[in-house]
Amino acid sequence: MKLYRFLSEDDTSAFCHKVSLALSKGWELHGGPTYAYDAAKGVMRCGQAVVKEVPGDYSPDLKLGEQ
Repeated sequence: MKLYRFLSEDDTSAFCHKVSLALSKGWELHGGPTYAYDAAKGVMRCGQAVVKEVPGDYSPDLKLGEQ
């Protein structure tokens, strides 16, 4: 089955580390990154979709970050 995650974070090195960790666990980039202003927090935010093929069947209880 193919899993999908959308990673987001403030525009700091924390975002790059979050995406790098996912890549090191076998996730692959899906599309390009996004960049938007969060008016409530007054900061820029980054986002990146990632996908990964894993065995088994989907369940909403699945912890995507642990895959």
